[in-house]
Amino acid sequence: MNNDIQLYNDSQMNPDSEICNLLSGIIDANLPEAESKIWHASPVWFLDGNPVVGYGKLKNCVRLLFWSGQSFHEENLQNEGKFKAAEARYTTADQINTDDLVRWIKKARDIQWDYKNIVKRRGVLEALTKF
Repeated sequence: MNNDIQLYNDSQMNPDSEICNLLSGIIDANLPEAESKIWHASPVWFLDGNPVVGYGKLKNCVRLLFWSGQSFHEENLQNEGKFKAAEARYTTADQINTDDLVRWIKKARDIQWDYKNIVKRRGVLEALTKF
């Protein structure tokens, strides 16, 4: 695991630390080719420089975010923002459905919108993959 991400996880109070450790372990195991780092103060995993999944502590929960998640068509992911992101929120680690999470991670690899170049394209997203 990325040392900075482990420090982030360790800096959280329980049960948030437990949630963060579970999420990072599952993401690392199922997306080993990804680069992981702290980005905008939260753990994020990238494929070819494009953010695909990350999580962060909010006031009352830990939010798991998939940048292209709206295109996954998963009922347990809620739309987030005006682009293609979708999220799940957790207050305890036992709320995390591992089967769902593994499936979402696979979709994050296979379904991507080009967030890496969104500024260059002045807020216009283009699909990187056909889905």
